[in-house]
Amino acid sequence: MMNASTKPIRVAVLMGGPDPEHDVSLASGQRVAMALREDSNFEVTEHTIDRPDGGELLEFGADVIFPVLHGPYGEGGPLQKTLETIDIPFVGSDSKAAAMGMDKCETKKRCLASGIPTLEWTELHPGSKCTIECPLVVKPVEEGSSIGVQICRDESALRDARETLQKTHGRLMAERLATGRELTVGIITNGALPVIEIVPKTGSYDYEAKYQRDDTDYILDPTLPNGLKESCQKHALALWHQIGARDVARVDFIFDGSECWVLEINTMPGFTEQSLVPKAASHHGMNMTTLCGSLVRAALERHDRIDANKLARS
Repeated sequence: MMNASTKPIRVAVLMGGPDPEHDVSLASGQRVAMALREDSNFEVTEHTIDRPDGGELLEFGADVIFPVLHGPYGEGGPLQKTLETIDIPFVGSDSKAAAMGMDKCETKKRCLASGIPTLEWTELHPGSKCTIECPLVVKPVEEGSSIGVQICRDESALRDARETLQKTHGRLMAERLATGRELTVGIITNGALPVIEIVPKTGSYDYEAKYQRDDTDYILDPTLPNGLKESCQKHALALWHQIGARDVARVDFIFDGSECWVLEINTMPGFTEQSLVPKAASHHGMNMTTLCGSLVRAALERHDRIDANKLARS
């Protein structure tokens, strides 16, 4: 509890951004701000941004910044690079880890380097031959929330998907299609949260199922084959450390009945009513206020350690 002589921590919650997930970011950011306001130790301001420069960010007068953005700019490194120039602590991965996490091909390489099971894949360039046989999944290399993901069951569908997606995305990835149980593991400050199974009512867990419908079932701590939960948590943490993520992330899997394959890592997962990290944290006994407050404090403590180390070396 804050005493009368202690000033509240000024937190600027950033949301919006120029990416296709703008509306999702607004919902996430508003929920984070609402949760932090439940703790009198924080003084919270909300800021809907596009592509601010360092000067604009400094004008918010924050002690710490919580950038709740999703997509290539807000989650994939550019915003983080700008935040790094102003020497204000911020929640989430640094620009290098954010860029690696957003780049699905780079994530695959990191999985291979760590022995983490991941499905066969290839990067597609205009005119290049696809070396993955149908059925497969084509997806933009640097997008989130299943934006642009297309399942191709034959060569005709693959040609159509490539033609459509290459009009708007420079880089595409083809990945072997695996079917089975969709699982996810959230990570908070180096600790893995309980496994969640995602059960869409119809079709795949696409953008509509994530954010526009309410018919997806989320099973916390599902019944799984012996050792599979622990294996998912281990692989999630291995990928977290491999890319150098920090504070919060979520790793998605598909279990095909014999192997649990890593699909991707999200270095700033959603905080909406439907989002999975808050659900897992709640199941673990951590409500939204405690969750968001712990992330703010982690950013502050990291910044203080860096400053102390700089002072010790000077």
